[in-house]
Amino acid sequence: MNYEFLIKDLSLNLSQKSIGTDKGLAKIGDGIVNLAYSVAKSTFLTKNNSNNNVIRTGKKVGKTILGVALKNADMKNYAKSRASIHDLADTVESLIAYIWLTNKMSLKEIISFLADNLTGDLYNRAEEIRIATIAFTTLLNYIKKFLPEK
Repeated sequence: MNYEFLIKDLSLNLSQKSIGTDKGLAKIGDGIVNLAYSVAKSTFLTKNNSNNNVIRTGKKVGKTILGVALKNADMKNYAKSRASIHDLADTVESLIAYIWLTNKMSLKEIISFLADNLTGDLYNRAEEIRIATIAFTTLLNYIKKFLPEK
Protein backbone atom coordinates (compact mmCIF):
# COMPACT_ATOMS: atom_id res chain seq x y z
CA MET A 1 0.00 0.00 0.00
CA ASN A 2 1.09 3.53 -0.70
CA TYR A 3 1.34 5.70 2.44
CA GLU A 4 2.46 8.95 0.81
CA PHE A 5 -0.87 10.56 1.76
CA LEU A 6 0.49 10.62 5.34
CA ILE A 7 3.14 13.13 4.31
CA LYS A 8 1.20 15.09 1.68
CA ASP A 9 1.11 18.12 3.97
CA LEU A 10 4.92 18.20 4.11
CA SER A 11 5.16 18.67 0.33
CA LEU A 12 3.69 22.18 0.70
CA ASN A 13 6.84 23.38 2.47
CA LEU A 14 9.27 20.51 1.91
CA SER A 15 12.65 21.17 3.48
CA GLN A 16 15.31 19.42 5.50
CA LYS A 17 13.96 20.95 8.71
CA SER A 18 10.31 20.19 7.95
CA ILE A 19 11.12 16.50 7.60
CA GLY A 20 13.71 16.25 10.36
CA THR A 21 11.67 18.02 13.03
CA ASP A 22 8.26 16.45 12.39
CA LYS A 23 7.11 14.80 15.64
CA GLY A 24 4.65 12.48 13.89
CA LEU A 25 7.33 11.19 11.54
CA ALA A 26 9.60 10.62 14.53
CA LYS A 27 6.94 8.48 16.20
CA ILE A 28 6.45 6.37 13.08
CA GLY A 29 10.21 6.21 12.55
CA ASP A 30 10.80 5.02 16.12
CA GLY A 31 8.92 1.82 15.35
CA ILE A 32 10.60 1.38 11.97
CA VAL A 33 14.10 1.92 13.39
CA ASN A 34 13.63 -0.49 16.30
CA LEU A 35 12.00 -3.19 14.17
CA ALA A 36 14.61 -2.86 11.41
CA TYR A 37 17.52 -2.99 13.84
CA SER A 38 16.08 -5.95 15.79
CA VAL A 39 15.61 -8.00 12.62
CA ALA A 40 19.01 -6.91 11.21
CA LYS A 41 20.76 -7.85 14.45
CA SER A 42 18.90 -11.18 14.62
CA THR A 43 19.88 -11.88 11.00
CA PHE A 44 23.53 -11.03 11.64
CA LEU A 45 23.74 -13.07 14.85
CA THR A 46 22.01 -16.10 13.28
CA LYS A 47 24.29 -16.08 10.22
CA ASN A 48 27.43 -15.62 12.30
CA ASN A 49 27.09 -18.10 15.14
CA SER A 50 29.09 -21.31 15.23
CA ASN A 51 26.37 -23.67 16.47
CA ASN A 52 23.76 -22.82 13.79
CA ASN A 53 21.09 -21.74 16.28
CA VAL A 54 18.49 -19.20 15.23
CA ILE A 55 18.84 -16.06 17.33
CA ARG A 56 16.02 -13.55 17.70
CA THR A 57 16.50 -10.32 19.57
CA GLY A 58 14.28 -7.34 20.25
CA LYS A 59 16.86 -4.72 21.14
CA LYS A 60 15.82 -1.07 20.95
CA VAL A 61 18.21 1.38 19.36
CA GLY A 62 19.59 3.86 21.87
CA LYS A 63 19.17 7.59 21.34
CA THR A 64 22.94 8.07 21.55
CA ILE A 65 23.53 5.66 18.64
CA LEU A 66 21.12 7.59 16.43
CA GLY A 67 22.23 11.04 17.58
CA VAL A 68 25.91 10.32 17.01
CA ALA A 69 25.12 8.72 13.64
CA LEU A 70 23.34 11.92 12.55
CA LYS A 71 26.38 13.99 13.58
CA ASN A 72 28.78 11.56 11.88
CA ALA A 73 26.74 11.74 8.66
CA ASP A 74 26.99 15.55 8.85
CA MET A 75 23.19 15.89 8.81
CA LYS A 76 22.57 18.11 11.87
CA ASN A 77 21.06 20.66 9.48
CA TYR A 78 17.93 18.44 9.44
CA ALA A 79 17.50 18.87 13.21
CA LYS A 80 16.30 21.89 15.15
CA SER A 81 18.86 24.39 16.42
CA ARG A 82 20.48 23.52 19.76
CA ALA A 83 19.15 20.00 19.53
CA SER A 84 19.73 17.56 22.39
CA ILE A 85 20.85 14.00 21.69
CA HIS A 86 17.18 12.99 22.04
CA ASP A 87 16.19 15.60 19.41
CA LEU A 88 18.92 14.34 17.07
CA ALA A 89 17.68 10.76 17.48
CA ASP A 90 14.13 11.91 16.71
CA THR A 91 15.49 13.52 13.55
CA VAL A 92 16.99 10.20 12.42
CA GLU A 93 13.67 8.48 13.09
CA SER A 94 11.84 11.17 11.10
CA LEU A 95 14.21 10.81 8.16
CA ILE A 96 13.89 7.04 8.06
CA ALA A 97 10.08 7.27 8.30
CA TYR A 98 10.08 9.77 5.43
CA ILE A 99 12.24 7.49 3.27
CA TRP A 100 9.91 4.56 3.96
CA LEU A 101 6.68 6.54 3.47
CA THR A 102 7.90 7.92 0.13
CA ASN A 103 8.82 4.41 -1.06
CA LYS A 104 12.50 5.27 -1.46
CA MET A 105 13.42 2.21 0.64
CA SER A 106 11.25 -0.65 1.81
CA LEU A 107 11.45 -2.04 5.33
CA LYS A 108 13.15 -5.11 3.87
CA GLU A 109 15.79 -2.90 2.19
CA ILE A 110 16.41 -0.96 5.41
CA ILE A 111 16.81 -4.23 7.35
CA SER A 112 19.16 -5.68 4.72
CA PHE A 113 21.20 -2.49 4.60
CA LEU A 114 21.68 -2.50 8.37
CA ALA A 115 22.40 -6.26 8.52
CA ASP A 116 25.01 -5.91 5.76
CA ASN A 117 26.75 -3.19 7.76
CA LEU A 118 26.93 -5.04 11.07
CA THR A 119 30.22 -6.68 12.04
CA GLY A 120 32.11 -7.84 15.09
CA ASP A 121 30.91 -8.93 18.50
CA LEU A 122 27.36 -7.71 19.05
CA TYR A 123 27.26 -9.50 22.42
CA ASN A 124 29.66 -6.90 23.80
CA ARG A 125 27.46 -3.84 24.49
CA ALA A 126 30.19 -1.24 23.97
CA GLU A 127 31.18 -2.91 20.70
CA GLU A 128 27.54 -3.14 19.62
CA ILE A 129 27.04 0.58 20.22
CA ARG A 130 30.12 1.38 18.12
CA ILE A 131 29.08 -0.97 15.30
CA ALA A 132 25.41 0.10 15.31
CA THR A 133 26.49 3.75 15.16
CA ILE A 134 28.59 2.99 12.09
CA ALA A 135 25.71 1.04 10.47
CA PHE A 136 23.24 3.89 11.03
CA THR A 137 25.79 6.50 9.86
CA THR A 138 26.24 4.49 6.66
CA LEU A 139 22.46 4.26 6.20
CA LEU A 140 22.05 8.01 6.70
CA ASN A 141 24.80 8.75 4.18
CA TYR A 142 23.02 6.46 1.71
CA ILE A 143 19.58 8.08 2.11
CA LYS A 144 20.86 11.64 1.64
CA LYS A 145 20.23 11.30 -2.10
CA PHE A 146 16.48 10.84 -1.41
CA LEU A 147 16.14 13.95 0.77
CA PRO A 148 15.72 17.65 -0.09
CA GLU A 149 18.97 19.55 -0.59
CA LYS A 150 17.72 22.56 1.42
